[in-house]
Amino acid sequence: AGVGSQKDRVVTQEEWLRKWELGNIGFHKEQGHPLLQKYLDVLLNGRSGLRIFFPLCGKAVEMKWLADMGHSIVGVEVSEQALKEFFAEHSLPYCEEAVPEISGAKRLRSTSGNISLYCCSIYDLSSSIVGKFDGVWDRGALVAVNPCDRQRYVSLMITLMEKNSSYLLVAVSYDSNKHKGPPFYVPESEIKSLFG
Repeated sequence: AGVGSQKDRVVTQEEWLRKWELGNIGFHKEQGHPLLQKYLDVLLNGRSGLRIFFPLCGKAVEMKWLADMGHSIVGVEVSEQALKEFFAEHSLPYCEEAVPEISGAKRLRSTSGNISLYCCSIYDLSSSIVGKFDGVWDRGALVAVNPCDRQRYVSLMITLMEKNSSYLLVAVSYDSNKHKGPPFYVPESEIKSLFG
């Protein structure tokens, strides 16, 4: 019954913005995620200068870490506060640009040009706007998406991936009768069927 109890749960954009306002961001890891360090070779696969996508990026420190290694980073996040905190906390100068294809969206781009963060709904993005990626670091994105939107999310991600892309996904495992999420529990079988 567990997964069933979550399937109708919806977290609104306002709720996410409020989490950032109130600092309820237990999901943010100041030190970066140990699994990215562990599986970095899988993501990079011996390649340099990759385009790497961070869906629902928040202010993930790994964006700076990978950019410093010479990769170019694109992220998307509804909270402008999160994106501004990212640039502030790393003392990175940036400029704000409108995104003509998306009404009301902004892009915050590091002056060095290797980090571009979109402030909008992920579902507003498409490969014609952001291009395609060699790697995706999905930490807390698939598991944060409302369960009813999972298929839509994965379909979008597939259209953003180059042929030989690496997709690193961190999921969570727990008893979904005890927690209502997010993060939501996405069983491995469902991950396999979603990504085909």
